[in-house]
Amino acid sequence: MLSLGFVTAILGDHSLEEVFDFASGNGFKCIEVMCWPASGTDTRRYAGVCHIDVDRLDEGAIARIKGLQDQYQVKISGLGYYPNPLDPDPVQSAFYIDHICKVIKACRALEVPVMNTFIGRDPGQSIEYNLDRFKEVWPAIVAYAESLEIRIGIENCPMLFTRDEWPGGKNLATTPAIWDRMFEIIPSPTLGLNYDPSHLIWQRMDEVQPVYDYKERLHHIHLKDAKVYADRLNRHGIMAYPLQYHSPKLPGLGDVRWRDFFSALTSVRYRGPVCIEVEDKAYEGSREDVYASIKTAKKFVSQFLPD
Repeated sequence: MLSLGFVTAILGDHSLEEVFDFASGNGFKCIEVMCWPASGTDTRRYAGVCHIDVDRLDEGAIARIKGLQDQYQVKISGLGYYPNPLDPDPVQSAFYIDHICKVIKACRALEVPVMNTFIGRDPGQSIEYNLDRFKEVWPAIVAYAESLEIRIGIENCPMLFTRDEWPGGKNLATTPAIWDRMFEIIPSPTLGLNYDPSHLIWQRMDEVQPVYDYKERLHHIHLKDAKVYADRLNRHGIMAYPLQYHSPKLPGLGDVRWRDFFSALTSVRYRGPVCIEVEDKAYEGSREDVYASIKTAKKFVSQFLPD
């Protein structure tokens, strides 16, 4: 059935073993492990976390990580790295693409089925321009993953929150209409979604229907909520910076229709990880707050899961 986990970015100051220990001690079955470059140069919120350094993944490290899974009885659901591989700077783009491929290779070595990431986007260019860039960049990445029998889960976050991401955001894969174009260009089932319903909420879209429409492309699921504040939306409008009218929240504290969402997952017979992603600023005051956020989210979503 569904395997409940969490995204390790929220425990960025913990060692990998400490993350496993917390997951095991609190009844989680899996974790999505962050694999940003160990240089830690990416300072974006929740980015830059390196729980597995794929540049130093030798036989000893592989054995140790597999041993942690056995010791704590917690599986790695996916390896995550979320840069902008369609960055307009060709040097940056090449760096991101190279590291994505390293994480895919690490998935193979660790027997992890999914690598989660973004498509990327040049925020100053049109959707059509970026689809052409997607057509240039992504077939080789997907072919590489396919050769290693690793699936790629693309998160549908628009990455449109701050001024440097304006006006188009830094991730192309934001809507069903664009997903359809992507899957037409690259029909391989290797390419799919790491679906997060919260991002459709603040875009004022149906967050449940995609589960039915893309059931064959659901490679991984993120559990995050979003709260749209009507008074702020009425003041700033839909064309404002999105954080002016909404906030990421823990599951159950926003506007996602979770009962309908889990009903859809079970109806399409999704069998895979559902990982809590914490980006709720209300729970960032201390380490105890962070722990409480994960536990609170688990308590809420557990009502939809088997014991």
